[in-house]
Amino acid sequence: MTPWFNTRKAAQVVAFFAREAGGSINVLKLTKLVYLADRQHLADFEYSITNDHFVSMQHGPVNSITLDLISGTDDGRAEWSSIVTDRAGHEVGLAADVADADLDELSRAELQTLAKVWGDFKHMSQYEIRDWTHDHCPEWEDPKGSSNPLPLERVLKFLGKENAEEISRAQKAERKLRAVLASE
Repeated sequence: MTPWFNTRKAAQVVAFFAREAGGSINVLKLTKLVYLADRQHLADFEYSITNDHFVSMQHGPVNSITLDLISGTDDGRAEWSSIVTDRAGHEVGLAADVADADLDELSRAELQTLAKVWGDFKHMSQYEIRDWTHDHCPEWEDPKGSSNPLPLERVLKFLGKENAEEISRAQKAERKLRAVLASE
């Protein structure tokens, strides 16, 4: 696992959306909600909730490490599985009931962002939300059946952040520091 990525926090983001959806949620819709929550938090606070890598995929922008965890292809499964069930077809769900108090990796501001994104998009199907990201997230470029990195700086520029390069450099420096501290 990447030392600067907080698997438990990403699992809590997923658990929030699964809980709000009634206990399980479609994977495509979920991946869009997670990306949109990070994007909204970047717009409001200039940092993402998950600190994930973004990629452009056929169905829109995606949080790469979180998608790997959802799909069961990442090695950080122990922390993940205590909160989120393994993917079953096109759904993931909660491993146990989750209250806001259980979402202890998330700040009040992050929970508010998640609630806002849920409120804005809960009524959409997975395909409607996918189409919405295609139409309203200009940082996404169709990778023609593949996936391409979606640099943080590009997302920030399309959010109108004049200091996009500075924010991106600061996040990279923080990741390097976390990697060094994790290796000691």
